[in-house]
Amino acid sequence: MNYESNDKSIIIAQISDIHIGSVHFVPDLLNRAIVEINELKPDLVVVTGDLTTDGYRKEYTFVLKYLEQIKCKNKIIVPGNHDSRNVGYLHFEEFFGERNKVLYLNGLTIVGADSSEPDLDNGQIGRENYNWIEERFAEGNGIKIFALHHHLIPVPGTGRERNIVNDAGDVLERLIDSKVNIVLCGHKHVPYTWRFENMLFVNAGTVSTTRLRGNTRPCYNIITISEESIKIIRRYPFG
Repeated sequence: MNYESNDKSIIIAQISDIHIGSVHFVPDLLNRAIVEINELKPDLVVVTGDLTTDGYRKEYTFVLKYLEQIKCKNKIIVPGNHDSRNVGYLHFEEFFGERNKVLYLNGLTIVGADSSEPDLDNGQIGRENYNWIEERFAEGNGIKIFALHHHLIPVPGTGRERNIVNDAGDVLERLIDSKVNIVLCGHKHVPYTWRFENMLFVNAGTVSTTRLRGNTRPCYNIITISEESIKIIRRYPFG
Protein backbone atom coordinates (compact mmCIF):
# COMPACT_ATOMS: atom_id res chain seq x y z
CA MET A 1 0.00 0.00 0.00
CA ASN A 2 1.15 3.53 -0.71
CA TYR A 3 0.69 6.47 1.58
CA GLU A 4 -0.93 9.43 -0.16
CA SER A 5 -1.53 12.81 1.42
CA ASN A 6 -1.64 16.48 0.49
CA ASP A 7 0.94 17.30 3.16
CA LYS A 8 3.96 15.58 4.62
CA SER A 9 2.41 14.44 7.89
CA ILE A 10 1.16 10.98 8.77
CA ILE A 11 -1.62 10.61 11.33
CA ILE A 12 -1.98 7.40 13.34
CA ALA A 13 -4.78 6.57 15.77
CA GLN A 14 -3.96 3.97 18.42
CA ILE A 15 -6.69 2.30 20.46
CA SER A 16 -6.22 -0.55 22.89
CA ASP A 17 -7.87 -2.79 25.48
CA ILE A 18 -11.45 -2.69 24.21
CA HIS A 19 -12.48 -5.73 26.27
CA ILE A 20 -15.74 -6.67 24.61
CA GLY A 21 -17.59 -9.02 26.99
CA SER A 22 -16.36 -7.38 30.19
CA VAL A 23 -18.80 -6.03 32.76
CA HIS A 24 -16.65 -2.88 32.66
CA PHE A 25 -17.10 -2.37 28.89
CA VAL A 26 -18.95 0.86 27.98
CA PRO A 27 -20.31 0.79 24.40
CA ASP A 28 -20.81 4.58 24.27
CA LEU A 29 -17.09 5.14 24.88
CA LEU A 30 -16.07 2.94 21.96
CA ASN A 31 -18.77 4.35 19.68
CA ARG A 32 -17.66 7.89 20.47
CA ALA A 33 -13.97 7.09 19.92
CA ILE A 34 -14.81 5.60 16.52
CA VAL A 35 -16.76 8.74 15.56
CA GLU A 36 -13.85 10.95 16.61
CA ILE A 37 -11.31 8.82 14.75
CA ASN A 38 -13.42 8.86 11.58
CA GLU A 39 -13.68 12.65 11.82
CA LEU A 40 -9.90 12.85 12.10
CA LYS A 41 -9.39 10.68 8.99
CA PRO A 42 -6.09 9.09 10.06
CA ASP A 43 -3.76 7.38 7.61
CA LEU A 44 -3.44 4.35 9.87
CA VAL A 45 -5.29 2.83 12.83
CA VAL A 46 -3.42 0.53 15.22
CA VAL A 47 -5.27 -1.68 17.71
CA THR A 48 -2.85 -3.03 20.31
CA GLY A 49 -4.73 -6.01 21.68
CA ASP A 50 -7.30 -7.16 24.20
CA LEU A 51 -10.17 -6.74 21.81
CA THR A 52 -12.09 -9.32 23.85
CA THR A 53 -12.27 -10.43 27.47
CA ASP A 54 -12.21 -14.22 27.24
CA GLY A 55 -11.40 -14.91 23.59
CA TYR A 56 -14.83 -16.36 22.83
CA ARG A 57 -16.15 -16.37 19.27
CA LYS A 58 -19.20 -14.31 20.23
CA GLU A 59 -16.93 -11.57 21.61
CA TYR A 60 -14.92 -11.55 18.40
CA THR A 61 -18.14 -11.24 16.39
CA PHE A 62 -19.15 -8.14 18.34
CA VAL A 63 -15.76 -6.43 18.25
CA LEU A 64 -15.49 -7.01 14.50
CA LYS A 65 -18.74 -5.10 14.00
CA TYR A 66 -17.30 -2.16 15.94
CA LEU A 67 -13.94 -2.11 14.16
CA GLU A 68 -15.59 -2.37 10.75
CA GLN A 69 -17.11 1.05 11.47
CA ILE A 70 -13.64 2.62 11.42
CA LYS A 71 -13.37 4.02 7.90
CA CYS A 72 -9.58 4.04 7.67
CA LYS A 73 -8.49 1.46 5.09
CA ASN A 74 -5.09 0.86 6.72
CA LYS A 75 -5.31 -1.05 10.00
CA ILE A 76 -2.89 -3.11 12.06
CA ILE A 77 -4.57 -5.26 14.71
CA VAL A 78 -2.59 -7.48 17.08
CA PRO A 79 -3.92 -9.84 19.78
CA GLY A 80 -3.57 -9.40 23.52
CA ASN A 81 -3.45 -11.91 26.36
CA HIS A 82 -7.25 -11.85 26.77
CA ASP A 83 -7.71 -12.57 23.07
CA SER A 84 -5.70 -15.80 23.37
CA ARG A 85 -7.74 -17.20 26.24
CA ASN A 86 -9.78 -20.31 25.52
CA VAL A 87 -7.91 -20.89 22.24
CA GLY A 88 -9.22 -17.50 21.13
CA TYR A 89 -6.21 -16.95 18.88
CA LEU A 90 -7.91 -19.24 16.34
CA HIS A 91 -10.86 -16.85 16.19
CA PHE A 92 -8.46 -13.91 15.91
CA GLU A 93 -6.87 -15.45 12.83
CA GLU A 94 -10.29 -16.10 11.29
CA PHE A 95 -11.56 -12.55 11.88
CA PHE A 96 -8.37 -10.47 11.60
CA GLY A 97 -5.80 -12.57 9.75
CA GLU A 98 -2.22 -13.41 10.73
CA ARG A 99 -1.20 -12.63 14.29
CA ASN A 100 2.16 -11.27 13.06
CA LYS A 101 1.83 -8.79 10.24
CA VAL A 102 3.58 -5.97 8.41
CA LEU A 103 2.36 -2.90 6.55
CA TYR A 104 4.43 -0.67 4.30
CA LEU A 105 3.22 2.84 3.57
CA ASN A 106 5.16 5.55 1.79
CA GLY A 107 7.24 6.96 4.64
CA LEU A 108 6.22 4.37 7.20
CA THR A 109 6.99 0.74 8.10
CA ILE A 110 4.91 -0.91 10.82
CA VAL A 111 5.41 -4.44 12.13
CA GLY A 112 2.77 -5.95 14.42
CA ALA A 113 3.68 -8.93 16.59
CA ASP A 114 1.68 -11.34 18.71
CA SER A 115 3.08 -11.19 22.25
CA SER A 116 0.33 -13.32 23.81
CA GLU A 117 0.64 -16.77 25.34
CA PRO A 118 -2.48 -18.97 25.56
CA ASP A 119 -4.23 -18.57 28.93
CA LEU A 120 -1.34 -16.58 30.43
CA ASP A 121 -1.24 -12.89 31.31
CA ASN A 122 2.50 -12.57 30.69
CA GLY A 123 3.75 -12.28 27.14
CA GLN A 124 6.61 -13.33 24.91
CA ILE A 125 7.69 -12.57 21.36
CA GLY A 126 9.82 -15.72 20.99
CA ARG A 127 13.24 -16.11 19.38
CA GLU A 128 11.63 -17.87 16.41
CA ASN A 129 10.18 -14.47 15.43
CA TYR A 130 13.27 -12.28 15.87
CA ASN A 131 14.69 -12.74 12.38
CA TRP A 132 11.28 -12.26 10.79
CA ILE A 133 10.87 -8.94 12.61
CA GLU A 134 14.33 -7.73 11.61
CA GLU A 135 13.81 -8.76 7.99
CA ARG A 136 10.49 -6.92 7.75
CA PHE A 137 12.03 -3.73 9.08
CA ALA A 138 15.01 -4.10 6.73
CA GLU A 139 12.63 -4.26 3.76
CA GLY A 140 10.87 -1.03 4.73
CA ASN A 141 11.81 2.63 4.85
CA GLY A 142 11.00 5.85 6.66
CA ILE A 143 9.66 5.86 10.22
CA LYS A 144 9.69 2.37 11.75
CA ILE A 145 6.99 1.33 14.20
CA PHE A 146 6.67 -1.87 16.24
CA ALA A 147 3.24 -2.72 17.66
CA LEU A 148 2.47 -5.33 20.31
CA HIS A 149 0.10 -5.72 23.25
CA HIS A 150 2.44 -6.16 26.23
CA HIS A 151 4.84 -3.42 27.21
CA LEU A 152 8.59 -3.94 26.89
CA ILE A 153 9.62 -1.55 29.67
CA PRO A 154 7.92 -0.84 33.02
CA VAL A 155 5.04 1.62 33.17
CA PRO A 156 4.59 3.76 36.31
CA GLY A 157 1.40 3.26 38.28
CA THR A 158 0.78 -0.30 37.12
CA GLY A 159 1.45 -1.94 40.47
CA ARG A 160 4.35 -4.09 39.29
CA GLU A 161 7.45 -2.29 38.08
CA ARG A 162 8.85 -5.02 35.88
CA ASN A 163 8.82 -6.13 32.28
CA ILE A 164 5.82 -8.17 31.24
CA VAL A 165 7.36 -9.56 28.05
CA ASN A 166 9.56 -12.45 29.18
CA ASP A 167 12.15 -11.88 26.46
CA ALA A 168 11.98 -8.08 26.55
CA GLY A 169 15.77 -7.62 26.63
CA ASP A 170 16.33 -9.65 23.47
CA VAL A 171 13.46 -7.91 21.70
CA LEU A 172 14.76 -4.47 22.65
CA GLU A 173 18.18 -5.33 21.24
CA ARG A 174 16.64 -6.37 17.90
CA LEU A 175 14.51 -3.22 17.75
CA ILE A 176 17.51 -1.00 18.45
CA ASP A 177 19.53 -2.80 15.76
CA SER A 178 16.60 -2.30 13.36
CA LYS A 179 16.54 1.44 14.19
CA VAL A 180 12.90 1.36 15.23
CA ASN A 181 11.50 4.81 16.05
CA ILE A 182 8.23 4.07 17.89
CA VAL A 183 6.91 1.15 19.94
CA LEU A 184 3.12 1.03 20.47
CA CYS A 185 1.61 -1.13 23.21
CA GLY A 186 -1.26 -1.41 25.69
CA HIS A 187 -2.05 -4.07 28.33
CA LYS A 188 -1.93 -2.25 31.70
CA HIS A 189 -4.64 0.38 31.01
CA VAL A 190 -2.22 3.17 31.93
CA PRO A 191 -1.27 5.68 29.23
CA TYR A 192 2.39 6.66 29.30
CA THR A 193 5.27 7.62 27.05
CA TRP A 194 8.95 6.80 27.57
CA ARG A 195 12.01 7.66 25.52
CA PHE A 196 14.64 4.91 25.46
CA GLU A 197 17.72 5.07 23.22
CA ASN A 198 16.22 6.67 20.09
CA MET A 199 12.82 5.02 20.49
CA LEU A 200 9.55 6.38 21.81
CA PHE A 201 7.52 3.86 23.82
CA VAL A 202 3.87 4.84 23.62
CA ASN A 203 1.56 2.96 25.98
CA ALA A 204 -2.19 3.33 25.44
CA GLY A 205 -4.84 3.21 28.12
CA THR A 206 -8.13 1.38 27.76
CA VAL A 207 -10.40 3.09 25.25
CA SER A 208 -13.74 1.68 26.34
CA THR A 209 -13.79 0.28 29.87
CA THR A 210 -14.00 1.59 33.42
CA ARG A 211 -11.34 -0.88 34.57
CA LEU A 212 -8.97 1.94 35.42
CA ARG A 213 -6.02 2.48 37.73
CA GLY A 214 -5.95 5.51 40.01
CA ASN A 215 -7.18 8.67 38.31
CA THR A 216 -6.69 7.50 34.74
CA ARG A 217 -9.57 7.84 32.29
CA PRO A 218 -10.60 5.92 29.15
CA CYS A 219 -8.48 7.29 26.31
CA TYR A 220 -6.67 6.63 23.05
CA ASN A 221 -3.63 8.08 21.29
CA ILE A 222 -3.18 10.21 18.20
CA ILE A 223 0.35 10.21 16.77
CA THR A 224 1.27 12.81 14.14
CA ILE A 225 4.53 12.26 12.27
CA SER A 226 6.12 14.99 10.18
CA GLU A 227 9.62 15.69 8.93
CA GLU A 228 10.20 17.94 11.92
CA SER A 229 8.65 16.04 14.80
CA ILE A 230 6.62 13.19 16.25
CA LYS A 231 3.66 14.39 18.33
CA ILE A 232 1.71 12.12 20.67
CA ILE A 233 -1.63 13.40 21.92
CA ARG A 234 -3.85 11.61 24.42
CA ARG A 235 -7.54 11.96 23.60
CA TYR A 236 -10.56 11.16 25.73
CA PRO A 237 -13.88 10.04 24.20
CA PHE A 238 -16.38 12.90 24.54
CA GLY A 239 -13.45 15.20 25.37
